Amino acid sequence: MDKLIIRGGRTLSGEVLISGAKNAALPELCAALLSAEPVTLNNVPRLQDVSTTLKLLRHMGATAERDAAQEDRVVINAGPVNTTVAPYELVKTMRASILVLGPLLARFGSATVSLPGGCAIGSRPVDQHIKGLQAMGAEIVVEHGYIQALAPMNAAGQRRLRGARITTDMVTVTGTENLLMAAVLAEGETILENAAQEPEIPDLAEMLIAMGAKIEGHGTHRIRVQGVERLHAPVNGHRIIPDRIETGTFLCAVAATGGDVTLRSARADHLDAVIDKLTEAGVTITSGDDWIRVQASGRPKAISFRTSEYPAFPTDMQAQFMAVNCVAEGTAKISETIFENRFMHVNELIRLGAKIDVDGHTAVVTGVQRLSGATVMATDLRASASLVIAGLVADGDTAVDRIYHLDRGYDRMEAKLRAIGADIERVPA
Repeated sequence: MDKLIIRGGRTLSGEVLISGAKNAALPELCAALLSAEPVTLNNVPRLQDVSTTLKLLRHMGATAERDAAQEDRVVINAGPVNTTVAPYELVKTMRASILVLGPLLARFGSATVSLPGGCAIGSRPVDQHIKGLQAMGAEIVVEHGYIQALAPMNAAGQRRLRGARITTDMVTVTGTENLLMAAVLAEGETILENAAQEPEIPDLAEMLIAMGAKIEGHGTHRIRVQGVERLHAPVNGHRIIPDRIETGTFLCAVAATGGDVTLRSARADHLDAVIDKLTEAGVTITSGDDWIRVQASGRPKAISFRTSEYPAFPTDMQAQFMAVNCVAEGTAKISETIFENRFMHVNELIRLGAKIDVDGHTAVVTGVQRLSGATVMATDLRASASLVIAGLVADGDTAVDRIYHLDRGYDRMEAKLRAIGADIERVPA
């Protein structure tokens, strides 16, 4: 198990190439199960969660490999899938593995999927996935830690889901993705009400449309799907959108350390809420179609915010922005409305000298002039990024343990930071 050693106090300058979005890559890899033809995905990030998903697809009989000549290209052939079971051993480390449920049930008529594991940031129940699939006629039993699902029999003796109007009790990103993938091969029309609007969902929908799906309204709260008999491979493959959370993490790193960095292959229009808050904090941000430049000098101003569903401030950026507030001028209040356990990084930031008080779902951060290096432990994916940012501005050495969390969602973060001037290295723990 590796750890990161960071020697803080350096400003950052240069260019960073943003990788493909983790939260788009995972559902889109699963969407390849919907076709018997080889599906090509481009701009696939090199992440532990991607490797786990590829391993899961291969377990089910698909071929799923990176292109030797072009590392960010993956080809998945789900034609030879021979089992619709996703076992606990492959699912336990990653909540997104639930995303095989909809595609398997839609194409093969049955699925047995282990209840997922993943980060300990709070409960992300799959009841909305189950409720939606049941509305489409599926018989579902949850027992012995597995979801066992069976599609209804149609007049032709085939197991096919039926179109339905589905209103989820809450906005759920993976729920919307799972039900969208299930609906594209269902008989008749499906309407998804209260759908999530995160950019990764329109990207998934565009991939499915390129495969022959009939979808309207993606990117809004109501998605309308006309089911089709089968899907084909996207003719020219599909390119995954840039990772907005990786982008936001680098924006926060520069805001904390100071410097001048240009992010390439980045989408500013996916980060309006984060960019607005950083601008309030005194950071200068300019952008074009596929680049963002961030310039910062001196201490940022402390900025309060509240997490909520897209297009509001993303919960996945809460920890990183908290790290910025730790060294900002003034006091900020942070309200976390999405996950109940998403302040686990607070105690680790306090070990570095941060002043943070937590009351329920609210944290009050009083900025300090300097943080001091210490050994800290990553508790989840985004918490690990916040500790890296804090380490970049701390006096002395900071050691970040358990960085396997970081590797789940960031493509070689330490190499990208080192290229723009950070003193950071990965060493065996």
